[in-house]
Amino acid sequence: MKVLVTGGAGYLGSCLVPLLLEGGHEVTVIDRFFFGPEPLAACSGNPRLTLIRDDLRWCDGRLFEGQEAVVDAAALSNDPAGAIDPWRTREINYLGRVRTARLAREAGARRYLLTSSCSIYGFRDTILDEETTPDPLTEYARANWLAEQDTLPLASDTFCPTAVRFATLYGLAPRMRFDLAINGMALGGVRDRRIPVMKDGTQWRPFLHVRDAARAIVELLTEAPSRIRGRIYNIGSDEQNFQIRPLAEIVASHLSLPPSVEWYGDPDLRSYRVSFARARDELGFVPQLTPGAAAREIERAVRDGSVDTGPRTRTVEWYRHLLTDPVASEPVRLRGVVL
Repeated sequence: MKVLVTGGAGYLGSCLVPLLLEGGHEVTVIDRFFFGPEPLAACSGNPRLTLIRDDLRWCDGRLFEGQEAVVDAAALSNDPAGAIDPWRTREINYLGRVRTARLAREAGARRYLLTSSCSIYGFRDTILDEETTPDPLTEYARANWLAEQDTLPLASDTFCPTAVRFATLYGLAPRMRFDLAINGMALGGVRDRRIPVMKDGTQWRPFLHVRDAARAIVELLTEAPSRIRGRIYNIGSDEQNFQIRPLAEIVASHLSLPPSVEWYGDPDLRSYRVSFARARDELGFVPQLTPGAAAREIERAVRDGSVDTGPRTRTVEWYRHLLTDPVASEPVRLRGVVL
């Protein structure tokens, strides 16, 4: 099918777009390329790929014409990044996404998939599922919840919106992020022989490999609309609900040289465990990749120099750089090539 992906050069998008192309789909990417076009370099020359440098807040609605599905993965990602400029976070992650969903419906797209986050659950002591009322603690989490509330009601017999609440992602990707827990642990363990762990390590968090997340999206695009219309799915694995300190020990045990733990920050107020039974039972989705395997893969990539470890891999640091030296490019449309 013809699939439009917003944020297609991001951490998740850079794994999703190649997967869609491998499946024979025709893919259009709308992205500001804040982190550059290099994450999609491996797709360069594919005639079924169109790259558009633009912004979902004001892009021309005609870009959605002829698209059968829209995967909305553009966002200022994670809680610390969302706190840099709360209004811009809400403008992009909430208002921009609602605009995208409406443009998709008006253009005749049959499917709209919103990438949300389990972070909307906030701080809880119990196991949380899709029926649990969210309690977002950050602007990033609030924007995700608001986007869900205003996109899912757009459902109709001809338009199928679905929201996926991803667990915290990890793993090697073309647009690499070392500001994510497992990735940062692995990098610190390899480079400095110290694994950074946010105090006090007792907080719970669900995790999911980024390539499993991309696979979940591809599988959802093949589901019958009648089964997933207006539905919310937690996407992750019950077995990958971890406390942070034991998770650091798992990462350390899979590295070639055992590192020590280095504490940082204040105690994390975000703590939640999530049930992923709905996605398993209704969709048959089961993650295939694990933190230990991801740590080994990251170690190999760091040691052989095949992965960037510079400022662009730390989202907050790079966003702050862009705020002082903003990217000011006119929208550019190219087919089959990387900008």
